[in-house]
Amino acid sequence: MKKIFLTVLIVSVALSAVVGIVVILVGNFGEFESKVLMTTFSITCASILGLACGPAYESGRGRAVSLTGIVLAVLAGTSWIILIWTDADLSEFVIKSIMTLTVLAAVFAHVSLALMARLDKKFLWALYTLYLSVAALAGLVLSLIWFTDAFESDLTFRMLGVLSILVAALTILLPVLHKLSDTKTDPAKIDAEIERLRARIAALEARKGQS
Repeated sequence: MKKIFLTVLIVSVALSAVVGIVVILVGNFGEFESKVLMTTFSITCASILGLACGPAYESGRGRAVSLTGIVLAVLAGTSWIILIWTDADLSEFVIKSIMTLTVLAAVFAHVSLALMARLDKKFLWALYTLYLSVAALAGLVLSLIWFTDAFESDLTFRMLGVLSILVAALTILLPVLHKLSDTKTDPAKIDAEIERLRARIAALEARKGQS
């Protein structure tokens, strides 16, 4: 699955580069070229979100979360492509639904990456705080999407800024705490890692036998 998203990402980036070069050389950037560029951008974003969910899915940690993220990424990317190429005037509900899919895809991708962190118990507060912050930020963004008038206030945007900073800070901090947790040689963790690697090797051998 990771190979599929990676291939799609490479192709979409290459296509974007080709379109950009052609537009510069020809000097004509019309509606069709704009739609092609936006389509490749949508595919690129969906591929990145899918790739972010890949490690958690393959490791078996939070597989339900990562699988949901992959499905949401595909749905969001497909929805944006349909929105770009359709000539009909879509309702506000449809547009807001597509934006909601995109936000949820980003949330599940973020959480999938966070699930890869192996933290000591004393560092778990950072992981739980990140989950709560991401959920609160997503809830606030979705509220702005669906109820713009009701949530359009100075306090709302202040909270949006605070939560964004908190999520960014914890996201940067998490790999550091993961590294600090790895420096401790806990026999139970070592045994668990050995079992995980054995299961992974067995799965790879089974896949090799099938091929």
